[in-house]
Amino acid sequence: MNQPNTKPKRRKTSLKWKWAFFTSIGVLAIVVIFSCLIFNRFTNVLFQQERSHIDNTLSTVSSRLTNYASPLTKSDVGHYLKPKITDSNDQVTQADGNDLYSNSLIVNFSRDNILVNVYSVNGKELFESRKSTAKFYSASKRKIFTTRHNGHQILVGSEPLLSKKNGSLIGYAQVTDQLDNYRATANKLLVILIILVLISVLLTMIFAYILAQELLRPINDIQKTINEVKSDPDSDARVPAFRSNDELTDLAQLLNGMLDQTQRYIDQQQQFVEDVSHELRTPVAVIQGHIDMLLRWGKDDPEVLEESLKASLQETNRMKSLVSEMLDLSRAEQIEINYGEEITDVNQVFEQVYNDFKMIHPDFTFTFDDDTDHDVYVKIYRNHLEQVLVILLDNAIKYSTKRKEVHLSLSTSMAMVNIAVQDFGEGISEEDKQKVFNRFYRVDKARSRDKGGNGLGLSIAHRLIEAYHGNISIESSLGSGSIFQINLPILQHLPSEEEMEKKTSSTSKEQSEDSGLPEGILDTSKHDDRPLNDDEHHEK
Repeated sequence: MNQPNTKPKRRKTSLKWKWAFFTSIGVLAIVVIFSCLIFNRFTNVLFQQERSHIDNTLSTVSSRLTNYASPLTKSDVGHYLKPKITDSNDQVTQADGNDLYSNSLIVNFSRDNILVNVYSVNGKELFESRKSTAKFYSASKRKIFTTRHNGHQILVGSEPLLSKKNGSLIGYAQVTDQLDNYRATANKLLVILIILVLISVLLTMIFAYILAQELLRPINDIQKTINEVKSDPDSDARVPAFRSNDELTDLAQLLNGMLDQTQRYIDQQQQFVEDVSHELRTPVAVIQGHIDMLLRWGKDDPEVLEESLKASLQETNRMKSLVSEMLDLSRAEQIEINYGEEITDVNQVFEQVYNDFKMIHPDFTFTFDDDTDHDVYVKIYRNHLEQVLVILLDNAIKYSTKRKEVHLSLSTSMAMVNIAVQDFGEGISEEDKQKVFNRFYRVDKARSRDKGGNGLGLSIAHRLIEAYHGNISIESSLGSGSIFQINLPILQHLPSEEEMEKKTSSTSKEQSEDSGLPEGILDTSKHDDRPLNDDEHHEK
């Protein structure tokens, strides 16, 4: 039997170690480059010093030996370059009587890595400061160059000796620097720099690990919160507030906001199920009762049969309306996700709804006061603004009594646009005003059912307006009517005319397609995003 192919689990590498490692690599590269620059610069200085020693030695030898007019001999060179010791006080002197130790040439001779040679015109060695196997290099003028000898790099300075009296060639002077001191100093510097590099990398790794551990501590809190929420979706665990105001703080706040939003959606889903099950229980029980009665004995009685069918059909239509409104309310809970960037011309929508209701309800008197100087734009989905206006106007008409009159007004104040809908109907008491925006709340349940309401219209309007960062309020008096007011923030930075025309045409087309009517005509009985006949002005 073939074993299933399973990929080996990759070994987990801590982010702290990665951070420490790559930080150390970066520091290593920087320190190495910096050390190389220091080493190169320092060795160049040392090398120039060695060249300077050779040049000074050549100048000194040349000044001593160019007084001769004829080619140099071994005795001539020895007379000027070899010291003499007197027997009286063992004083070391030179041929010219000067103290030997004060002479720069002899000081250079005393250096272990310096070798001075003098050659005749034909290249025969006349003088050497110490025993060696130096090679003769002839030159037409003073020249200092590097070459290799016995596998090591050496520095050689060669110069022809010209007589000061007649300018003729009398011999050659050559100074060879074995560069032993130079190499020893360079090697010491190299060892010091290597030790410094290793110490720097080690300290950097330790510091980077400690720093990463401290900086990543908030991530551990975030991971802990995520695991708690994963194990218990109903958990109220949240990332604790961080003292540092940085990107991780923003991430924690974003995560907390997402968890809060997710919790709201879970609560809304539970509330939706509870509300639907509660409200559907009565119509389902009514339909079931009529069907049971028909099955037992009612189907043989035409009057009972007709009455039961009508009642069942009425309850079925009510359930259909209820489900439609509940879906509208559920969609309103997710406006931030689906309609966050929609822009609407308030004046245009307000005037359209006003004209539609004048046409649909000719028995009512509608007045429209527009106090705005120019078109006002807000961030709201056009259909949602229409839906709210239709809910308020439908309620105003539904609960008007003898005075069939509705007043509408549109105005601006500061950075807000105000919309008001006033009726002269039954009015609402102070106690009920606090609850009219609750789900399924009706002031007079019996009368609300007669008017076809489920108690969701104002809840939908309230949720829609709040989702777009506005507010809706009510002023009412029993027997005098009510005024519903909506305030929405005005969009300060208006879009271009081309963008507005595009948005207007697209939303108008969507409205026409959804309603099945020509553009500009509002269907108050059925619409894609709003229930138009089930909203209660006096819901309870």
